[in-house]
Amino acid sequence: MTTLLVMKQIIITLYSKYEVYITPFLKFVLALISLLCINARIGYMESIDRLTLVLIVALMCSFMPMNFIVVVSALFAVLHLYSFSLECAAVVGAGFLLMFLLYLRFSPGDTVVVVLLPVCFLLRIPYVIPLAMGLVGTLASAVSVVCGVIVYYMLHYVAQNASAIAAMADEETGAKFRFIIDGILRNREMAVVIAAFATTVIVVYLLRRLSIDYAWTIAMAAGVIVNIMVLLVGDLMFDINVGLFGVIFGNVIAFLLALVLQFFVFHVDYSRTEKVQFEDDEYYYYVKAVPKFSVSRPEKKVKQINSQKSKPVQRTRSTH
Repeated sequence: MTTLLVMKQIIITLYSKYEVYITPFLKFVLALISLLCINARIGYMESIDRLTLVLIVALMCSFMPMNFIVVVSALFAVLHLYSFSLECAAVVGAGFLLMFLLYLRFSPGDTVVVVLLPVCFLLRIPYVIPLAMGLVGTLASAVSVVCGVIVYYMLHYVAQNASAIAAMADEETGAKFRFIIDGILRNREMAVVIAAFATTVIVVYLLRRLSIDYAWTIAMAAGVIVNIMVLLVGDLMFDINVGLFGVIFGNVIAFLLALVLQFFVFHVDYSRTEKVQFEDDEYYYYVKAVPKFSVSRPEKKVKQINSQKSKPVQRTRSTH
């Protein structure tokens, strides 16, 4: 444990020292992965499906606010869909606009979730996001998680039904709009995942704020159980073909990743908990103090060995 705490302290120190370089680099990586995933999933416009352009845009995102990555990713998605179908671009663009208005109203500080959650879906680890946002976010973070789920399933629906939409080229525009909108709004799997993720964020947030020992660990365990239960109940009710093994395994991985997050954000020593009571003229105060695990970095001691032997000191006798 001491070794892990020392490593944690080293990482925190390095990040604090080189934050001006690390933060833009992380933004660059996030923007690069997001744009590459969009191009791989719905890369219909060849002019923006180029690695050179993606690198330039990702580099530009590294020096801009996090909201800029969301806007650029949405713009890339809409442009690809415009090249494929004007109706798809209009529906998805309207969905992005509504989400931005709702998102900026309730949880403007959780921008990264809207971009990160669709990427986690593609990496098969989406369950870690509601757990993490319940631990470090607020109740409004459920809105950001819901927006991220909607973004993924909108793009997933278009990519999955591209051949059917392309076959409707000769039909009326109204029929195309109806087919796309009905397909997105009546997606039962998306509705179940929204319910599961939003409930998980709320449960984890409420439990981790309780004044009990191991609140974060209890909140993570409860969030995993709630997530699995809601997904399985939704599968039984709507027959969305959710794989039992995939859900359980994915939530176990999410729990382990949440433990890593807890280690860096909220690692405390409950064995040294202190409870203090005091008062002033107006209130009584009951305070529970839980100290954090901390360890100082070992200092390196350099021992200098002289090659030359020290000469004996000659003493002189004074005469009076």
